[in-house]
Amino acid sequence: MKRYFLGLSALVLLVLFLASCGNPRPPEPPALELPKTVRDLRAARKGDQVSLSWTVPTKTVEAQTIRYIGPTRICRSLATMQECGTPAGQAPASDLSVLLAASRKGVAQSAHYVDSLPAAQLSPTADFTYAVEVLNDNQRSAGLSNQVSVSAAPTLPAPSGFQAHLSADGVVLSWNKISTSAEAPGLQYFYRLYRHQPEGKDVVIANLPMETTQFVDRTFEWEKTYQYHLDVVTVVNAQTAARCAGESGADGNCAPTVSVEGDDTPETEVIAHDVFPPAAPSGLQAVFAENGPQKFIDLVWSPNSEPDVAGYNVFRHEEGAEAVQINSQLVKTPAYRDLNVQAGKKYFYTVSAVDVRGNQSERSPEASESTP
Repeated sequence: MKRYFLGLSALVLLVLFLASCGNPRPPEPPALELPKTVRDLRAARKGDQVSLSWTVPTKTVEAQTIRYIGPTRICRSLATMQECGTPAGQAPASDLSVLLAASRKGVAQSAHYVDSLPAAQLSPTADFTYAVEVLNDNQRSAGLSNQVSVSAAPTLPAPSGFQAHLSADGVVLSWNKISTSAEAPGLQYFYRLYRHQPEGKDVVIANLPMETTQFVDRTFEWEKTYQYHLDVVTVVNAQTAARCAGESGADGNCAPTVSVEGDDTPETEVIAHDVFPPAAPSGLQAVFAENGPQKFIDLVWSPNSEPDVAGYNVFRHEEGAEAVQINSQLVKTPAYRDLNVQAGKKYFYTVSAVDVRGNQSERSPEASESTP
């Protein structure tokens, strides 16, 4: 009986083993660890340089955290791309690994790459298309990113001799004229003038025709420091360019205008320290008057046009004597009544203008008046 139960137990174990062998679990394929494709590639052109930026992926196509990342290919073409082909360059894996490590801390990191355009491929009727392809450490990718385009139009160099100097009228900026005789059909050009304060953002203060070689900036503030630079903007007039002529423009892909900024001039700095006095007042007149026993001389003159004039000083002297200031505080309006006069004397008057920073003008031409 004992042998019977032992044999039965062995039979049951054998059946269970065979049952498990008859239903094997399918093996899982190995993870490819392909980084997700980039979907936010951006491109901006300045002169012959194109700045690209994109968010470094942190997940694979299988939604797993990327452990190792390879280089990123920079793809450039004059047409829409199906594959990268020969890359225009690549962002190195070492730099991307640093960004990837920072991204794991919860803050998305952007990668950057600057591509230099080939001069032989510049054309007013074409665009450069860009994409990036993020590789894993086995040099494989999940495909191209979104594709972005920039104009392939040629740009003009920045003018030479760009300089600035301060005057009472404003900041005078000047430069040498450049030739546009070799400009391509369908292209137009103009100057764009920028200004910024230290650590501040560039502000466009003027767009100027190519015949211009000087501009006066009157929109600054005194006692501040400014940097200026200038570039030439190329405008592609798409309606006259060949790619938008006739049937080629019927597909709706031609924008009315496309512009590309050229390289900047070197920056020039101006410290707007006001040492410039207002103009001397003009039109001074002196008139004797009396009100009962009170005798006085009224002065009037033309107001100064400078917006920063704070007031006026009044000077008086008798014949053969030196002029002295007779007002104790700045006169705010272009008029003054001299109550300290004596009968039978002749008085000579001048006035000066003073700005808000204390710069005082030359004195006006004299006006005189006698008291009876």
